Amino acid sequence: MYLSRAEEPLPTGDLGYEHYRRIHHHLFQDVYDWAGQRRSVRIGKGGNWFCYPEHLSREMHRAFSLVDPVLTSATAQNFAERAAILLAGINAGHPFREGNGRTQLAYLALLAATIGYGFNQDMLDPDRVISAMIASFSGELLPLTQLISDLIRNPG
Repeated sequence: MYLSRAEEPLPTGDLGYEHYRRIHHHLFQDVYDWAGQRRSVRIGKGGNWFCYPEHLSREMHRAFSLVDPVLTSATAQNFAERAAILLAGINAGHPFREGNGRTQLAYLALLAATIGYGFNQDMLDPDRVISAMIASFSGELLPLTQLISDLIRNPG
């Protein structure tokens, strides 16, 4: 189940799309037999359609091409801005039928840890996360940037 798997170390990898899929599989392998597999059906929420499955591979590879700039961020603010662009792209793709949001947050924590930032789970407000992701869907990245900035802790 998700909570017990979430307490285990996440799979290691290069933080690319295949690694992201392994993270989803890790978190949801006990819940969905399709965990980690790209969805093959069209889905949407709140009147917005996510990327059509026939374009998912291309769009996810495009989104994950932004990983290197995120990892070379010079400041926490720069990290938050770049990570917001990356997460907005991943969210717009929504590569899985379920579990996208939880996988995005686990991935964000892993990204932050990779360059020495902590991840303050106490600052996680599900309504704020959903609101920021909805705003990012229409290109408004400030709420997501601010959320990420609040969630990461500077090294030290």
